[in-house]
Amino acid sequence: MLHPDRLFPADPTTRRIARELYEAIADLPIVSPHGHTDPSWFAQNPRFEDAASLFLTPDHYVLRMLRSRGLDYDDLGVPRRDGAPVAAPRAAWKHFAAHYDLFLGTPSRLWIDHALNWGFGIEEPLNEHTADRIFDQIGERLKSDDLRPRSVLDRAGIEVIATTEFALDPLEPQAELEKLGLTQRVRTTYRPDDVCDPDRPDFAENLARLGALTDCDTRQWSGMIEAHRRRRATFRRFGATATDHGVPTAHTADLAEPDKQPLLDRVLSQNATPEDARLFRAQMLTEMAALSVEDGMVMQIHAGVRRNTDPTLMRERGPDRGADIPVPVSPVQDLAPLLTRFGTAPGFQLIFFCLDETAYARELAPMAGYWPALLLGPPWWFHDSPRGIARYLDAVVESAGFYNLAGFNDDTRALLSIPVRHDVWRRGVASFLADMVERKTLGQAQAQDIARHLSTDAARHAYKMDNA
Repeated sequence: MLHPDRLFPADPTTRRIARELYEAIADLPIVSPHGHTDPSWFAQNPRFEDAASLFLTPDHYVLRMLRSRGLDYDDLGVPRRDGAPVAAPRAAWKHFAAHYDLFLGTPSRLWIDHALNWGFGIEEPLNEHTADRIFDQIGERLKSDDLRPRSVLDRAGIEVIATTEFALDPLEPQAELEKLGLTQRVRTTYRPDDVCDPDRPDFAENLARLGALTDCDTRQWSGMIEAHRRRRATFRRFGATATDHGVPTAHTADLAEPDKQPLLDRVLSQNATPEDARLFRAQMLTEMAALSVEDGMVMQIHAGVRRNTDPTLMRERGPDRGADIPVPVSPVQDLAPLLTRFGTAPGFQLIFFCLDETAYARELAPMAGYWPALLLGPPWWFHDSPRGIARYLDAVVESAGFYNLAGFNDDTRALLSIPVRHDVWRRGVASFLADMVERKTLGQAQAQDIARHLSTDAARHAYKMDNA
C-alpha cells in the first residue's frame, strides 16, 4: 500500500538521487512550530477513543470532500450544536470507509493510508469490506500506552510542537504542562483573532474580557495595546515564541495616533461600518508587529481564506467543518504599511502564509527576496500536497532562494498525521533538489545541506526555537 519510492521522480536517475537525499533526512527530528493539536492531550496524556474520532470527525479536509458528494454530517458522527444524536463511531467509520475512494488522488488519502500503517501496522486498503476489522484493530492498538499523546511525540521524533490558543483562552493545560516541565517541548502560540476582529458578534464582550483578564481599560486604545502586551507575556511564560493572525486579507494600516481612539470608539459602537472593521483589523496587524519588535515574538499571518462560507453548517455544527474557500490577496499593496515601518527592524520576523498561489512568484518571492523581516511560510491548507509543494518550490526558490523560507509546519489538528505530513514534505524537497542535482545546478553535498535545512533547521530558526 505504501511504495518506498512514492512521490519520487519517474526518471530512474533522478529517482535514485532523490532516494539518497531523502534517506539522509527521513529520520531527522520533527519541528512542528505551528498547528492546532489539543494541548490537553499532552497535559493529561489520555488514550484516544476510536478510529472515527482520530481520522474522521475532527478533519475538515475529510469532511468537506464527503459533504461535496452529498453525505450527511449526522451519518458521519459530526457533533451538532443542539446536542441532537448523530451516528455512533463505528457506524460513522463504516460510512466513511464505504466512500473512501472519493479521496483517490488527494493528500488526505496519502496521509490517512500512511498514518494507518505508521500507527497501527495496517497494510490492507480501507473500504466497506475491511471497515469493521480496521476499526477493531485501531481500537485494540489504542489501548497501548505507546499511542498516548506524549508517547506519540517520542515515537514520531517530534522535538518540539506548538499549539495555538486564543487571547482569552484560560491556558489551563499550559499550566499543567508547566508543572510537568514540558513548556519548552509543547509550546503555545498567541492568536488574538477573538479580540481583533470587529465582525465577530462577541467582539465588544471579548475586548471587555481581555481588559478584565489583564487589568487594563480596553475601551482606550493605549489600554487595549497594554492588555495585548501583558497577555503576550503570559503566553511567553508557557513557551510561546510566536503569534498567529488568521485574516481574510493581508491588509495593514499605519494610522496617525489621533485617529486610533476614534476608530476603536466606532468599532465598539452600534454604528461601525464594514470599512471600520476592515481598518481596525489592518491597524491591529501593524500594532501586533510593533509588539513583536518589542518582545521578539515571531509574527505569523495566514491570509487569503474566507471562512465558514456555509451559514447553515455554521449554525448546525460550528466552525472548522470544511466550508472555507481561498480568496485572492495582494501582498505588495496590503503589507506595505507594515513593512515600511518594520520590514528592516532588527529582530523582527514575519512569516507569511497565503492560499492565493498566484501571489507566490508574482509578489511574495520577490518580497521575501528583499525585506529582511519577511519569510515565506510553506504551502498551506489546500496546497500542502505533493503537487502543491512542487508548485510552491518551483514558484519561490528562484526569487527568494532557500534561506528565506520558513521550512515546514503541518498546521494540523490530527496528531498522527504530523509524521506523515512531514514525510510528504521531505520527499517533495528531495525530489525538487534531485532534479537540480541532475541538471547540474546544485552539487549533491549542497543539495544535502539544503534538504536538512528545509526539514528541520529552517523551522527552528524561523520560529526562534534554536535552543528548544
